Amino acid sequence: MNTSILRTGRVVALVAATGMALAACTGDMGDLQQYIAEVKARPATPIEPIPPVKTYSPYEYEGLAARDPFRSSSSEGREVAQSSTSPGAAGPRPDFDRPKEYLERFELDTLVMVGTFAQDGSYWGLVRDPDGVVHRVALEDYMGKNHGQIIDIEDSEIHLSELINDGSGGWLLREASIALEGG
Repeated sequence: MNTSILRTGRVVALVAATGMALAACTGDMGDLQQYIAEVKARPATPIEPIPPVKTYSPYEYEGLAARDPFRSSSSEGREVAQSSTSPGAAGPRPDFDRPKEYLERFELDTLVMVGTFAQDGSYWGLVRDPDGVVHRVALEDYMGKNHGQIIDIEDSEIHLSELINDGSGGWLLREASIALEGG
């Protein structure tokens, strides 16, 4: 019987402690209610008006008279002056009647310069194709799918002049190069 009285005493003590804690929470809240009333009594600050919507004004591209917006350098913009814009206009054009050379079947960025070769006053570049085969190239040889013709061979680079279709019947002259592997 003593254990049941002890348990009952503990329960009564727990209930009393909980009641006291709750009574402390519900104490004088007059300060809080006064602060809330002061905040509500303050005048509201006005909200800034919505800024006016700016009217969109489209840019009118002036065609070939201005720089091509899809090219990054100003030197490339000069290619437009060298190109032709209509099928009958004069300007650089690829020779479609000449036989294609072997390296013209590959994209230029898949070809790698691996060295140079000189013999009896002649100078060649050595280019590896994607299949791992090394080819000897000379000035005026063609390589790449954009009618790229070799215009200079240096110890560390092969320079080409490519003809790119401008989409309106003309051709753009563009310089490209292949750097020495690992150089």
